[in-house]
Order: sequence, then structure tokens, then C-alpha cells
Amino acid sequence: MNGPDFWNDQKAAQRIIRETNALKSLMENHQELTKRLADLDAMADELKESFDPDLKELAEEEYRDTMTAFDAYEIQVLLSGPYDSHAAILEIHPGAGGTEAMDWAGMLYRMYTRWAERKGYKITLMDYQEGEEAGMKSCSVLIEGNMAYGYLKAENGVHRLVRISPFDANARRHTSFASVEVMPQFEDDMEIEIDEKDLEVITMRSSGAGGQHINKTDSAVRMIHKPTGIVVFCQTQRSQLQNREACMNMLKSKLLQLKIQEQARKMAEIKGEVKANEWGSQIRSYVFQPYTMVKDLRTGYEVGNIQGVMDGDLDEFIYSYLRSQIA
Repeated sequence: MNGPDFWNDQKAAQRIIRETNALKSLMENHQELTKRLADLDAMADELKESFDPDLKELAEEEYRDTMTAFDAYEIQVLLSGPYDSHAAILEIHPGAGGTEAMDWAGMLYRMYTRWAERKGYKITLMDYQEGEEAGMKSCSVLIEGNMAYGYLKAENGVHRLVRISPFDANARRHTSFASVEVMPQFEDDMEIEIDEKDLEVITMRSSGAGGQHINKTDSAVRMIHKPTGIVVFCQTQRSQLQNREACMNMLKSKLLQLKIQEQARKMAEIKGEVKANEWGSQIRSYVFQPYTMVKDLRTGYEVGNIQGVMDGDLDEFIYSYLRSQIA
């Protein structure tokens, strides 16, 4: 009763429930918008018959609120990809630059966890390798919640920081880079086969500073997929067996992401599009000095409130990217 088939059925049932709830939410929001637009229409007719400044002010406020709700609904409709409803696995790796780059990677980790907390998402740290002086060497985070991958896929790429380095005694301006990789979490009812002969599995004692990040008594697992060169690592679970299972799911998620990228390339070829390979390319600049600005280089969207962005205010960047993907 509790064998693999049972768990696969459970996963499939959970996916169906999630997709059903997403469709239900879409219909309910459509009905609510239809009602609000009808109310606005009625207020407009009333103002035509007899102008009332208080009613005009109320209508303008309702119009603004309705347009905000419509924007959110538009994004909800855009999140219709086959994997958008999945949880997301987010990995952050600093670029060259030592402590400065590792600190930047740590800042991005904080930014994304703040964003996920705002959404009410569940955050599970799979791996966190602290830097020697500051920040981190790498991390893997599972983020679970409604349309987590659908939103976070907009963050895939290289993020660039420009600031006066707190680690430079001469207070010079530095440019640092960190890469963010986002993939949909693999689910057991999906078909991705991995031959055990293609795997190299290394076990070791968990490392790191412990505390909020890892349990140092757990046994870590590093898994290498020889055909692709993909490496995954997990040290946060309570046993070596659980870490191995988590590594396998992370590996399958990475292979799924490769599949998604290949499908996107084929669609671009069919459409005759000529685009630079955006996988791993620079997508956004965060400038702290000599002025403050965050600019998305794919869409042109920018804001001056960099502290708000670093505190997790990312929705408008995500929305602008999703809108840019409309064929």
C-alpha cells in the first residue's frame, strides 16, 4: 500500500488538486473583475446623468484598484506554462571576485528569501556553503508555493552589482557578479530516467557554519551525472539516505530544466527567431554608487529604490519579464 505506485499516485493527485485550485482561482478572479468593471460602468452612467464630485472621486479610486487587480489577473493568465505551478529550486553562485562576489551572492539569497516570505511561500534550504569572510560560496533553496517556478523563472541569469566595496580599505567602487539558476522541482509522476551507471556518488561529513543553515551531524552527498557533468550536493537532511534522495530530485530537476531550454530553442528555430543565448547571461544591474538604480536589461524596467528591491520587492521586475514573453 505504501510502495512507489502509492506515492506516485499521491503526487499525481496533489498535482491535479493544485492545477484545479489554480483554475478555480482564475475563474473567481475573472468573475470578480467582471463585477468590478460592471460597477465602474454603472458609476460612469450615473455621473453622466448627474455629476457628483464625491462619486467621481470614488469612481477614480475604484478604477485604480480595478486596474491593479487586472494587472495581477493578467500575470495569473500568463503563468500557464506546463511547469509554472511547480515549486522552484533556486541556486546562487558567486562569480569571480572573492569576498566581494561571495557577499553579493549572500545579498541575493537574502533578497529572494525576503521575496518568498512576502508571498507566504515555504523555504527549505537544501545546501548553504558560507564564504570565508562574508556571504556564501553557493546555496540551493527549495521554494514552495502557488506558481513559485512561474514567477522565479524570470530571475534566471547573471546579476551584476556596482558599489563602494565595504572590503576595500581605499573605498573604491567594485563590480561583482553572481549567477542565479532556477528550475522547476521534479515531481515523481514525471518521466525522467537516470541510469545508475551514469552517476558518481560521493558521501562526506557535512560542513559549514551550522546554526540556521545546516545540521553538522548529517552525512552529505555529492552526486555527479557523468553524461552532462551536472553536480548536485545536499547536506541538510537528517540522514545520508535522505540527502541522496534530495540529490536525485535536484538532479532530475536540472535535467528537466535542460529539457525546457531545448524546447525553447526548438521553438525559436521554428519561429525563425535569432536570439542570443540568455542562459547564464547578464539580466539585471544593481547600482548602489554613484547613484541608486536597479535595471532589468531584458525589459528596460528600472527603479531607483534599490533598498526596496533588496528587501524583496521584485514583483514588478517579474511582471515586466512575463509580459515581455507574450508572443
